[in-house]
Amino acid sequence: MTPELALTRLGGAENGRPLLVVGPSLGTSVAALWDRCARLLADRFDVIGWDLPGHGSSRPAAGPFTVAELADAVRAAAVERAAGRPVAYAGVSLGGAVAFELATRPEPFGLLVAVASAPRIGEPASWHERAALVRRAGTPVMVESSARRWFAPDFTERDPSTAGALLTSLAQADRWSYAWACEALAAFDRSGSDGAGAVPLHVVAGEHDPVVPPAAAERIPATAVRVLPGCGHLPPAEVPDAMAGLLAGLLLTREATP
Repeated sequence: MTPELALTRLGGAENGRPLLVVGPSLGTSVAALWDRCARLLADRFDVIGWDLPGHGSSRPAAGPFTVAELADAVRAAAVERAAGRPVAYAGVSLGGAVAFELATRPEPFGLLVAVASAPRIGEPASWHERAALVRRAGTPVMVESSARRWFAPDFTERDPSTAGALLTSLAQADRWSYAWACEALAAFDRSGSDGAGAVPLHVVAGEHDPVVPPAAAERIPATAVRVLPGCGHLPPAEVPDAMAGLLAGLLLTREATP
């Protein structure tokens, strides 16, 4: 079942600017994750974010969904808003899995960026275990472990406001939608791809990410792999300046390419 995804303009305006669609990580709202990064891009791009079912502004899912179905919904939203403009996509973790899925049928996207993500993330058994735990105990049970897994060392002390907003979005997520997202990740596997898609696919890793460490990211077939220093699993929130600069460079280079 293709889920309904709420969209939020995070920066910029339509008025002919290139469209950048950004996607969230499991357990985060797209606004909490991308807000500061999007504002840094707003003078050149129209930045639209989507929320996972039951997260942020999206309604809870009515039933199970797959990463491919998330990609279909993101693609449909981009087609509706493209209006002849250049369109790019960047997503984090589960949102990055959507980038790998979009690579199989990229229109209307001319550039894809997978952040802190991989063609296969983790092991199916661990995702099913997490889904069962969250169905039983709710999403607040994930807050403590996610704080350790998401952020670079000392980030919560350096930026408690941003860390707090992200962890609050996790605690407020719908337990059933979160569990179905875990099961979508359990079933997701694009590891057989050679990375030679119709459009550029860039991979971005966080220096301190334990989920997709730089060494693992560098083995992913892609147009290019970049490692951002000083961050963990959520680069747009942890190092928004560096993430915005990287994306702007990729987007502007892509625009200038005949």
